[in-house]
Amino acid sequence: MAEKQQRSKIEIGFVSILLIVIGFILSIPFLWMLLSAFKPNPELIQIPVRIFPETWTVENFTRLFTEMNFGTYLRNTLILVGCALIGLIFNAMAGYSFAKFNFKGNRLLFFLVLATMMIPGQVTMIPVYLILNQMGLTNTMPGIVLPGLVAAFSIFLFKQFMTTIPDALLEAARLDGAGEFYIFFKLVLPMAKSILAVQGILAFIGAWNSFLWPLIVANSQDLYTLSVGLALLQGQAGENYALQMAGSAVMVVPILIIFAIFQKYIVDGFTMSGIK
Repeated sequence: MAEKQQRSKIEIGFVSILLIVIGFILSIPFLWMLLSAFKPNPELIQIPVRIFPETWTVENFTRLFTEMNFGTYLRNTLILVGCALIGLIFNAMAGYSFAKFNFKGNRLLFFLVLATMMIPGQVTMIPVYLILNQMGLTNTMPGIVLPGLVAAFSIFLFKQFMTTIPDALLEAARLDGAGEFYIFFKLVLPMAKSILAVQGILAFIGAWNSFLWPLIVANSQDLYTLSVGLALLQGQAGENYALQMAGSAVMVVPILIIFAIFQKYIVDGFTMSGIK
């Protein structure tokens, strides 16, 4: 028994060391990018390559927000993220109605929502663009935001979760005189905190990394997001690789912070999507 326990400890220790080594190797490109953002460009391109900066500087980040319009890109991205998070309420309402209201056409409409998940987003981009163009919303922030307010996958996940809420609880609230909006916001949403957290994180990541749709809809750089701005930076900065590293750091670091803080919910979200 003692030998088995000792062998198990050795195996766990070996696997832990192996994972640490692999994790360190995989993190080297990111660490090099982050450290390169604090180097002057001549130091970055010199041979032999230095991992740590010899001269630390924040000039690259300063230039991003003073010369490269990254302040505007960041503002637009935050607006997109905020609207995506607000859209979760609409998705939750739709999921709640599918789960708890037996209206005519409920199942058919829900199947139609599910059917949209089978259509690649690239297929619907042209029809959505033409609709927005007819409405005069191209090259506007509402035109960028509106298509992302509602997501079929989010509605599906909310619906699946809210079917587990006891009907007796909702009926008791109605008997006490509570209205449907009161029940939804005061009873249902607090019970759905976990799924709201999962969907909120996934919505944040999706909106933060939004690239193709803002590039299609917006003609003005004043409406571009960070992802589009980072792509433009490759042409604007030329051979200033340190400036490009700084732009990449601004784009990536917030995602890593969110992942580090909420990684449990993110993993749960992908697990739930795989199970469902």
